[in-house]
Amino acid sequence: MSIIVDKNTKVIVQGLTGKTGTFHTEQALEYYGTQMVAGVHPKKGGESWSAGVDGAATLPIFASVGEAKEATGADASVIYVPPAGAGAAIIEAIDAEIPFIVCITEGIPVMDMVKVKDRLDKSSSMLLGPNCPGILTPEECKIGIMPGSIFKKGSVGVVSRSGTLTYEAVFQTSQVGLGQTTAVGIGGDPVKGTEFIDVLEKF
Repeated sequence: MSIIVDKNTKVIVQGLTGKTGTFHTEQALEYYGTQMVAGVHPKKGGESWSAGVDGAATLPIFASVGEAKEATGADASVIYVPPAGAGAAIIEAIDAEIPFIVCITEGIPVMDMVKVKDRLDKSSSMLLGPNCPGILTPEECKIGIMPGSIFKKGSVGVVSRSGTLTYEAVFQTSQVGLGQTTAVGIGGDPVKGTEFIDVLEKF
């Protein structure tokens, strides 16, 4: 049984217009049509973003997470914001009551994450990361930086602290024909949102 994300999950991207956000959003759109519905940038609200050279997919950009959620009905956010601003980006998503937040950013100052954790504990949001590869439910939804090509729909749930070992577990279970329900990379930072036991309880 898959967990947390599926083909109905609607995702907004905080940090969409940067190099990393652009690349991985294009990859997500190509992966079985993951529903990437909007970008967020405080100075680019009202503009739009186009994927690829031909602009095959165009997403609206909103000035805040709250506006993006209200306009699109998003129930997830992925954060590709540089370390100095990533903590504030997570807090903005928590304050907008986004149910599921994925933060890919590596190197967020620990004290920023202590503030995030305090806010998170008083909210109904679930945070995956930071410093994580994200989450992927095969043939349905890809949020983050995992390579979709190694996944196969199947019966094994994967949860790992290490990005590389997540990919290895996925690759091997695909190779022997088992496949995966959902793969979750929780990230290796000392202060983070979701822990092993949280994911295991959901499985």
